[in-house]
Amino acid sequence: MPIVNIQVTREGNTPGTNSVTAEEKARIIAGVSNVLLEVLNKPLASTFVVIEEIDLENWGWGGLPVEEYRKQLPAAKPS
Repeated sequence: MPIVNIQVTREGNTPGTNSVTAEEKARIIAGVSNVLLEVLNKPLASTFVVIEEIDLENWGWGGLPVEEYRKQLPAAKPS
């Protein structure tokens, strides 16, 4: 029985949102479950997926809070 834990920051994908939508979560659950079915032959009924949203101030990267770390990244170059 696989148990998959997924942690994401509580940010949202579009302006004005501060979390992953229910539709996005459903797609993540379906996608991960299907990968385990296809790769490891694990039945969908025995696969558990847990999505945990972490407040951005509780997420660190490179020894810094993630927002501070992101400020140090070079600006993305246009294609």
